[in-house]
Amino acid sequence: MIKLTRIDDRLVHGQVAFTWTPALGADCLLIANDKVAKDEFMKMTLGLAKPAGTKLLIKSVKDAAVFLNDEKSKNAKVLILINSVKDAASLAADVAEITTINFGGLRSKEGSKLISKAIAVNDEDITIIREMLAKGLELEVRQVPTDNKQLVASLI
Repeated sequence: MIKLTRIDDRLVHGQVAFTWTPALGADCLLIANDKVAKDEFMKMTLGLAKPAGTKLLIKSVKDAAVFLNDEKSKNAKVLILINSVKDAASLAADVAEITTINFGGLRSKEGSKLISKAIAVNDEDITIIREMLAKGLELEVRQVPTDNKQLVASLI
């Protein structure tokens, strides 16, 4: 069962490990990222950052979709971590259970603009966001679970 799908370019860090994971009762962190899935050093580093007693899976975006659509994964309480709007849209297109996406942190990059204190998006991101909104996905901004939801649609 998917507990939360989160876009955060830091992937696993303090907010995820110490606030989101316990608040959601998640027992599995799933990183969906093509580059990280091939990088042994990044896998090791992210493994050190995960909360104790929590399983960490690192898969390509396509393999993450296969895992999430498999009946065997339904018993896990999964927190999905993605580091880009594009990958989030791709995963959501392949996994019907994803109906809400949390925007937790996207640092500023060339050509991007801040839409909230921790979310910077560029024109391509905004186009993808509008496509996801048109498909009926709820897109919300919260850095931690106790923050009030801000709808991304009202920020772009």
